[in-house]
Amino acid sequence: MATTLDDRVPNRKNEIRGVGGMAFTELWERFSFYGLQSILAFYLLYELSEGGLALPAAAAAGITGAYGGAVYLAQLLGAWTGERLVSPRSMVLGGGIVIALGHITLAIAPGFLGLSIGLVMIIFGTGALKTNITSIVGFILDGEPAAKKDAGFSYFYMAINSGAVLGPLTTGFAQNQWGFHFGFGLAAVGMIIALIQYVYSSKFLPARASEVTRPLPASSKRRVAVIALGAVIVVTAASAFGLLKAEKLSTIVTIACLIAAAAYFTTILRSTKVNACERQRIRSYIPLFLASSLYFGLLFAKFTAISLLVNDRVDLTVGSWTFPVGWITMISSASGVAMLPVAAAIWKRMGPRQPKAGTKFAIGLVQIGLGFAYILLISMAFHGSSIPFVYIVVFMFVMGSSEIFVGPIGLSLATQIAPKAFTAQMVAINFLTLALGSSISGLLGQYFTVVSNDIYFLTIALGAVIAGLVLFGVRKPVHHGLYSGI
Repeated sequence: MATTLDDRVPNRKNEIRGVGGMAFTELWERFSFYGLQSILAFYLLYELSEGGLALPAAAAAGITGAYGGAVYLAQLLGAWTGERLVSPRSMVLGGGIVIALGHITLAIAPGFLGLSIGLVMIIFGTGALKTNITSIVGFILDGEPAAKKDAGFSYFYMAINSGAVLGPLTTGFAQNQWGFHFGFGLAAVGMIIALIQYVYSSKFLPARASEVTRPLPASSKRRVAVIALGAVIVVTAASAFGLLKAEKLSTIVTIACLIAAAAYFTTILRSTKVNACERQRIRSYIPLFLASSLYFGLLFAKFTAISLLVNDRVDLTVGSWTFPVGWITMISSASGVAMLPVAAAIWKRMGPRQPKAGTKFAIGLVQIGLGFAYILLISMAFHGSSIPFVYIVVFMFVMGSSEIFVGPIGLSLATQIAPKAFTAQMVAINFLTLALGSSISGLLGQYFTVVSNDIYFLTIALGAVIAGLVLFGVRKPVHHGLYSGI
């Protein structure tokens, strides 16, 4: 029997409710993730008497950047598993459980060992959850025009940034009042709420969310198990022989990200399942991949170099009260939350007349570069004295609001240009820009420790503005290939 419009409407309403459920699940998952990340560098830097681990600045920056990079790098594995072995719906649930256990470990296990175990659990749990929940949203919005997809993903991205505001707001306050482990405990509570929300809303998801789209043949599963075991042995041995030093972690993760990116692009471009138009779109996406990776490297400097700046030079006292360090990164995310609804409404109203992805990325790079130029002037003006935190608030707003031109646009673009045979992998490649960005931010944080503040900010500002202008200059050929056949 043919399906009528009346038959489809209830199902469509359920799917829209599913988008809302995924958005709120993502909100609470980001609450826990950013709640932890906002205080992680300070936990590593603070003295033992202050509840920290008293690590050198370069080591703290390396661990923070590598952790963020590894979280996003693990999403490549999560995307593959969600397409070949386990359904996206189950991957999200399992990943959420592991993340919650990781945060609980951080909350109750003291010292570097507890930190290491908790972070590893969060890395693998987030790898399972993130790309698969984004793929589910893509399933729901499948068939919608590009303008509506951009708007839909912008609202989804707003949920991400809302969690990125609420997490540091609460964990930062808890850390300021009662110590780091109370902050870690609140992050665990956020993840448990995410799990409850997901279990409730998953009944509204489309059938595709419960399907393994490209099941792995039984004959290949043993080989995959052997490879996985070998990887565990290699990492364990490297750790035992002291090869995974904190100062080297960001470099290791950056190299791993570049290798993974090269492997993914090569596999997709050489696949016989990819047609000529799809191949042209992927080639044209590569400059945007690099631009996005650089952009997120600068944005995530708020967790590394800017955290070091705050720890060393920023006056956080307001009368007799101390502004929580975890709230600094919240300001960046809050500005994104404030601007995203405006941007989504503008993109939706402009429709096909809105700037294309390359132009938006270029604007984002120039804006964040100008933000670093501003903080350069502030650093010079307060040379030899403490910087009032109000100036950092302005910088964080400029930095965070630039994300509307890159973050949600990259998510939407990945689903638009993905070859039919590599949908999940393209979502993973988009998240790989975050992995590269985070590990790059660790390297930038280490660079911050060996040059003067003024030289650092000048280098970053010039690099970002020049990169944005170059991308704007080549936007026409990039767009010609990027939107071929769409």
